[in-house]
Amino acid sequence: MGSMAIQAHRGSPDPAMGIRENTLDAFLRARQLGADGVELDVRMTSDGALAVHHDPVIAGVGPISERAAGELPDFVPLLAAALDACHGLSVNVEIKNLPGEPGFDSSDHVTHEVADAVVEAGRASSVVISSFWPPTLEAVRDAHPDLATGLLLAPWFDPAESVAAATARGCTAIHPHVDLVDGDLVAQAHAAGLAVAVWTVNDRSALEAMAAAGADTVITDD
Repeated sequence: MGSMAIQAHRGSPDPAMGIRENTLDAFLRARQLGADGVELDVRMTSDGALAVHHDPVIAGVGPISERAAGELPDFVPLLAAALDACHGLSVNVEIKNLPGEPGFDSSDHVTHEVADAVVEAGRASSVVISSFWPPTLEAVRDAHPDLATGLLLAPWFDPAESVAAATARGCTAIHPHVDLVDGDLVAQAHAAGLAVAVWTVNDRSALEAMAAAGADTVITDD
């Protein structure tokens, strides 16, 4: 398992210590625990800022898409600060912009802003941008063809279609749910030039299975 990278899912939160997921403290804790990288989520505020938060609505605050950056709680960082906190680590930036969620933007303005921010931060070689929504990944490719992108695969996705779906959109990786992954899928992905980052791997048996399958990265809460 030595060659398989470990990414901390939304950083490494610790509720008992008051460390929330997707916060600067969670990213720093991931570094302290020896993670190779961090996975985080980005949404756009009403004034165009890039907020790092998983859910579209913050409890007690409201939809992120309807709040300006200055109205967000102190624990919600912006992407630039998160990238700074993850200096020296790989970062998997998941863009949250899905139909049916508050603030969905079919123009993919958030995607272009994220891609620009990654490049401006000098992180093009250490960041992969991921999404469940294929048009988002196509927008990244159009904005900055040199950026790595990963197609996220939910548990109900047909793994037989995943490699073709990712390559058709110019992706450099697939990010499948752990239940989809076996040695055949990894071999097919590698043959197509795609890296494989698996989520969410939270027990020893799954970790060993992903190592045996040849996965490049596991994303974990533990």
